[in-house]
Amino acid sequence: MKIIVPMAGRGSRLRPHSLTVPKPLIPIANQPIVHRLVKDIARILSEPLEEIAFILGDPAFFGGDVVKSLEELANGLGAKASIYRQLQPLGTGHAIMCAEPSLSGPAVVAYADTLIRASFDLDPAADAVIWTKQVDQPEAYGVVKLNDKDEIVELVEKPKQFVSDQAVIGIYYFKEIADLKKELQFVIDNEIINGGEYQINDGIKRMMASGNIFKTGTVDEWMDCGNKNVAIETNQRIMTFMEKDGSEEINSQPTLQDSKIIQPCVIDSSVVLKNSTVGPHVSIGAGTRIENCTITNSLIQKNSTIKNATLDEAMIGSHVKYDGKFTKISIGDYSTLE
Repeated sequence: MKIIVPMAGRGSRLRPHSLTVPKPLIPIANQPIVHRLVKDIARILSEPLEEIAFILGDPAFFGGDVVKSLEELANGLGAKASIYRQLQPLGTGHAIMCAEPSLSGPAVVAYADTLIRASFDLDPAADAVIWTKQVDQPEAYGVVKLNDKDEIVELVEKPKQFVSDQAVIGIYYFKEIADLKKELQFVIDNEIINGGEYQINDGIKRMMASGNIFKTGTVDEWMDCGNKNVAIETNQRIMTFMEKDGSEEINSQPTLQDSKIIQPCVIDSSVVLKNSTVGPHVSIGAGTRIENCTITNSLIQKNSTIKNATLDEAMIGSHVKYDGKFTKISIGDYSTLE
């Protein structure tokens, strides 16, 4: 089994945080989004994981440190890491084709801006599976249309009339991903462009037209990381799941000086808390110092110093110096507020 992970986009909706760190490497509960996603998928696979192919953008942004972290991630899961580049933003289908040498055999394709909790019970009759989540406002999503055999027969983007309430979340399984590669090559060769880009959906539609059977897989939880507000919500939900699962990450031992932690929180053991109350649902990265603060429902990254603050629903980057009494803030790396 392989996992194909397109992650070349820079994540403009999550600025300022994604100006200095690729969005898939922004931490949720102190682990990069893409690390959590890949680990969650690997955990539920029913077959051994052979390879993880990462499709990155410009080396000036997705540099050597990014490559190293992804290689370590794959190796830690017993898999080979393959690194590819998408140097032009030509769409989801084009991104997958940038990993052409890895497109053979059974594979999961997962876009690195979402997190899931799901099972991996595959219908043996299916040639491919598209994971979906039931949503209240299907007109805001791409959805699947099913026939009376519960097979996917159409993909509809933001339908004005009701088609179904099963939204596509950006995770797919292909029994033989070479079939998708063949159809995407046709899409590119014939310049089949939608929204100015080559789309995975056009390859999937051609597979359906060729008789491939697509089924849905449903997720228990679908957590987006598209902007600051939903990233904070996802941070909270992940910590709640971790607490229920008995994760050791919840039980770290930071330095406490007249301070209190209200669980669940994920706080690196190198963190120092002084005269502060932190939690619930707060993550704090390595090397950060918190002093005279009350912090709830927030995400704080590495090597920052936060003083004299009451924060709720805050997202703060790395190497930040903050001293003040603002509340619902979003501060990128290397910022200083005094």
